[in-house]
Amino acid sequence: MSPSAAGRPSERRTTHPSPLLRPAADDGGRPLVVGHRGNSSVAPQNTLAAFEAAWRAGADAIELDVRLTADRQVVVLHDDVVDETTDGSGRVDGLTLAEVRALDAGSWFSRAFAGQRVPTFAEVARFASDRPGLGLLVELKGVWTVEDAVLVTKQVDDAGLADRVLVQSFWPPTVAALRDAAGHLDRALLLALHPDSLAELVGVCADLGVVACNPEVALLAHEPGLVETLHDAGLRVHVWTANTSDEWDDLLVRRVDGIMTDRPDHLAGWLDARFDGRFDG
Repeated sequence: MSPSAAGRPSERRTTHPSPLLRPAADDGGRPLVVGHRGNSSVAPQNTLAAFEAAWRAGADAIELDVRLTADRQVVVLHDDVVDETTDGSGRVDGLTLAEVRALDAGSWFSRAFAGQRVPTFAEVARFASDRPGLGLLVELKGVWTVEDAVLVTKQVDDAGLADRVLVQSFWPPTVAALRDAAGHLDRALLLALHPDSLAELVGVCADLGVVACNPEVALLAHEPGLVETLHDAGLRVHVWTANTSDEWDDLLVRRVDGIMTDRPDHLAGWLDARFDGRFDG
């Protein structure tokens, strides 16, 4: 998708303040483009550079991961250690914010990104608030208490992003903590393991009060009825992480509501072509 003269993606969707609140069925079956950790194949994951690249590529939303530092500050980083994506070492929860912020989070990817820092969630919230309509899928890594979850949800509210954020976790206790910390925010349950039964999964989602259940793409081959079952239960489905056109074709047929991808630039262009009056799946 080509950017407008002002450098922003051209408008192609509804003017609703948040694309995350719109099922794909309301847009002719076109799923949302969600940049997985930003545009993480062209810039270092979970950095402002990756988020900017995703937005400029036409992503509807950005998925990101948050953790707490030793001094209980919220930072955007996937792993529980800093070793893989910075020039430092050690557990995130064993380092202070100042120590995490001193690390180089870009050189591991390319010298062109030397000096990129691990963002705070506050920085990312400001980034999103300056880009109307951009959604955020915020994954809380691991198990969080209600008290800790408030450190995230308060920043969402302070930035005026309550209608543009989906908070999510693989851990039901964390999703419950998010519900108790800020029941007005949309929540999702992430799914990586094969569910014992679809009925049980739907029950868990109902108990947690989520609006979406977001499975790994590989699960769909083992549970062909998963998307339909979740839709029948009134849940949206944003699948992760699909990076090939074969996967995207399959997900269109399944009518998923969003696709998390490391290549939002490719997916946005691919969808533009597929929905230019030529998709009849």
